[in-house]
Amino acid sequence: MDHTDQVAIVTGGASGIGGAAVDLLKQRGARVFSFDVHGDPTHRVDVANSGQARDAVEEIASQCGRIDAVIASAGVQAYGTALTTTDEEWDRVLNINLRGVWNVARAALPHMQKAGGGSIVVVSSVQGLATQNNVFAYSTSKHALLGLTRSMAVDFAADGIRVNCVCPGTVDTPMLAWSAGLDEDPESVYRACREMHPLGRIAKPEEIAEVLCFLAHPAASFVTGAVWTVDGGLLTRIGGVPKVQK
Repeated sequence: MDHTDQVAIVTGGASGIGGAAVDLLKQRGARVFSFDVHGDPTHRVDVANSGQARDAVEEIASQCGRIDAVIASAGVQAYGTALTTTDEEWDRVLNINLRGVWNVARAALPHMQKAGGGSIVVVSSVQGLATQNNVFAYSTSKHALLGLTRSMAVDFAADGIRVNCVCPGTVDTPMLAWSAGLDEDPESVYRACREMHPLGRIAKPEEIAEVLCFLAHPAASFVTGAVWTVDGGLLTRIGGVPKVQK
């Protein structure tokens, strides 16, 4: 799939799913700009800060003349319930995971309108469609991204702007390593993650990036307002049902 001359912004582009999307877009000829607060991004941007997001987008638009695609992958995880989550944790997760997508999208949308179209791809999670114990703020933020996606898809369809959402299952990223490291037996977390997916393994970031880049490409020209699960069958199987041996 050829992305030659496409101007793309990837948030959370320094590592994980976002990093894989940056690499894949570059390999396929796109001009890619990475937003992140870690690593060595093209632009050091805290997406939760609307001013930083706006300034970085405006700089790219001025430099390139247009913005064709935004892949919004920046996100953080936190653990806690409605009782144990602090105000500070809630604000941090919602500001990065949800407001951060809005901040970059609303900065890019006018440039897409001017160009007659574009694509915004939002990275949510299977925890935007279901949930686990003790992930109150994270699951709330990821559920909210589905509403954000559908609302923007409807509002800007007439402008030729497509907005779609991808919900990955477990992916081998630094976030997963951090989460597993909270357990006294990290390997048991990886083992449980592999076993809960019908495909029997954890996804590589590149596998998610393939879907993100497709949705960002004109080949997906009739896809908007869609929620794509890329979860190895995780949400397909009914939980609690034992395996029946032949």
